[in-house]
Amino acid sequence: MFLIDDILLAPLKGTIALSKKIKEIADKEKTDEGTVKEKLMALQLQFEMDEIDEEEYEQKEKELLDLLDEIRKNKPKQE
Repeated sequence: MFLIDDILLAPLKGTIALSKKIKEIADKEKTDEGTVKEKLMALQLQFEMDEIDEEEYEQKEKELLDLLDEIRKNKPKQE
């Protein structure tokens, strides 16, 4: 009986595991200084190449800098 349950629930368990992994990756990306810095550099390049206007650049830059400040504020201090 347990084997049948395992077979029937395997797709659900796989979906749950995949969802947890995606959440883990997204959380890591949100708390990684390097990722935010890369996004800031890409944003600067977009602005310099005239792909975005100054207003959009300033708005996105503020969001990224706020996120970077939040990451640094919540980062455990190393001695």
